[in-house]
Amino acid sequence: MNPLLQKFNTPHHTAPFEHIKNEHYLPAFKQAIKDARQEIDTIVYNTEAPTFVNTIEALEFSGQTLSTISSIFFNLNSAETNDEIQKIAQEVSPLLTEFSNDVSLNESLFKRVKTVYEQKDQLNISPEGLMLLEKKYKGFSRNGANLNETDKEKLRTIDTELSKLALTFGENVLAETNAYELLITEKNDLIGLPEGVIEAAAQTAKSKDKEGWMFTLDYPSYIPFMTYANNRALRKELAIAAGKKGFQNNEYNNEKIVLQIATLRAQRAELLGYNSHAHFVLEERMAESPENVTRFLNDLLEKAKPKALEQFNQLKDFAEKDGITDFQKWDNAYYSEKLKQELFSFDEEALKPYFQLENVIQGSFEIAKRLYGLSFKEVTTLEKYHADVKTYEVINQEGDFIAVYYADFHPRAGKRNGAWKTGYKSQWIKEGENSRPHISIVCNFTKPTATKPSLLTFNEVITLFHEFGHALHGMLANTTYPSLSGTSVSWDFVELPSQVLENWCFEKEALELFAKHYQTGDVIPIELIQKIKNAANFLEGLQTLRQLSFGILDMAWHGQSPSSFDNNYAKNVKEFEKEAFASTQLYPDVAENCMSTAFSHIFQGGYSAGYYSYKWAEVLDADAFEYFKETGIFNKETATKFKDFVLSQGGTQKPMELYKKFRGKEPKPDALLKRAGLL
Repeated sequence: MNPLLQKFNTPHHTAPFEHIKNEHYLPAFKQAIKDARQEIDTIVYNTEAPTFVNTIEALEFSGQTLSTISSIFFNLNSAETNDEIQKIAQEVSPLLTEFSNDVSLNESLFKRVKTVYEQKDQLNISPEGLMLLEKKYKGFSRNGANLNETDKEKLRTIDTELSKLALTFGENVLAETNAYELLITEKNDLIGLPEGVIEAAAQTAKSKDKEGWMFTLDYPSYIPFMTYANNRALRKELAIAAGKKGFQNNEYNNEKIVLQIATLRAQRAELLGYNSHAHFVLEERMAESPENVTRFLNDLLEKAKPKALEQFNQLKDFAEKDGITDFQKWDNAYYSEKLKQELFSFDEEALKPYFQLENVIQGSFEIAKRLYGLSFKEVTTLEKYHADVKTYEVINQEGDFIAVYYADFHPRAGKRNGAWKTGYKSQWIKEGENSRPHISIVCNFTKPTATKPSLLTFNEVITLFHEFGHALHGMLANTTYPSLSGTSVSWDFVELPSQVLENWCFEKEALELFAKHYQTGDVIPIELIQKIKNAANFLEGLQTLRQLSFGILDMAWHGQSPSSFDNNYAKNVKEFEKEAFASTQLYPDVAENCMSTAFSHIFQGGYSAGYYSYKWAEVLDADAFEYFKETGIFNKETATKFKDFVLSQGGTQKPMELYKKFRGKEPKPDALLKRAGLL
């Protein structure tokens, strides 16, 4: 019996992870696609005239089994993958793309949707229903429903190829990350590294049956080494290894794949009547057009660059006192940390004892309770895909069940780097029942060692709050339709709930709830909190320039027409990238390194033509948090407005309308520039 095809007989109908085997996936996908096709046929061959209920709503709630299987499978392909799962992914992706195209290119189905859409002014439906109708219609028209048969076939070919390429891109990055190991056998090479980092490296070496200390490209290993290791030659080695993922002369090279993805996206956009992939994507975002995004990025660049240059020279001069006359990328984190200690008497390592992972988790829960009345109860009755995963039931103050929450915090071989929020089930309301969501966050934090619990860096604390902000957006969803629920919002609005929550990490009132010394239980001293605040804007100009460079690179790849690629515009990935980075380049270029070949956000994830949205959302989050500061960071009324107008509404209204309902006005960038010390 295939557990993926049965009704999940588990608490809250959660995924029965412990009963799912790899051999269940392919048959389950094939059956679920077959069933979903039948559901589409039922809509298409309905002899009654098309209505909102028998066409739009029926379409919205079709294929739910397929959606559940897909979310389980592709989430595990990111968080707990193996060769077999990757092989299945390559087999399944074309099937899903074919099915998706069969739906969006189905003429008879589109005809029914169009009939309902053309009657929208006469329909007696809710504003949410109207938004769903608008999105369904656009979903067809923007994905080829109006094309002729020849062009529809071209679109199918492009989409199938793109789905395979994105998977291979990600597999290559993961393989390169796992392949690199730096084994240190001389104690002198560890000078500068904190004791906890050395202990973790010894543990990693031991787990691989090696003598000594092992460092990898996983962030909890890589970042501390780059920040603290005195051995400059080894910092260089590690930095170059990290920077050449997908850019080596081996089977995992991603150069050709980057060019293929960018070219195919441009061709797809042109086929659909758009100048570029960015024009296609941004039509449905708050930013609306590549011109607006470019203007936004350039405006911030103009304001940030003088400060960034000043800070870069300050860092360079500081390193020069140490005899470094050729300041390089692998010196950045090391001398930034040293300069921060000198200017603010601020040592990141001195903070770690106050940020035990379990306490930070409880702190995020306490803040969610004070703001939104939520309680988190750890449960052992829910099945997990890995022993590291923690599972919780989320309850509101009335005692109602709100969501299932999975949290997966530590790196391992089958897990890609970085941190993300995802879900196994959306929220929706059907036949009077509010069906609640299953939300997950996945991170790569410092592991506990034999003598210490997992102690987080302050950056890891911010990452946890960021992903938890996304999770709250998913948990507090309260909409009728799954495709408009939770984080199903414009990509440049989705980062607002996550980024706004980061602000609590800098506030005394919030820190005192969870920043307690793991040995003594003492609350973080006020002088350390003050140092966190004083150092908050440290090198912010450089940080802003870095983020802008990624946004500019993304727009360079995706703002091109197909003819630009055909005319040798981007035949060489490295040269193309250097040209894109020209306006933000401060450090000497490293010939062996290339960012695009491991830029998973835009070539594997959903951020193509959307990386700017981190900065865009920062304008919103700084403005929103200013409102919280004015009224009190735990002010119930402000929190309720944020919950009611932002967190619970999903994509049911235009983002700016929702924001103005919360804030009473449109955001201005002044709060961000002030916070970043750029004004």
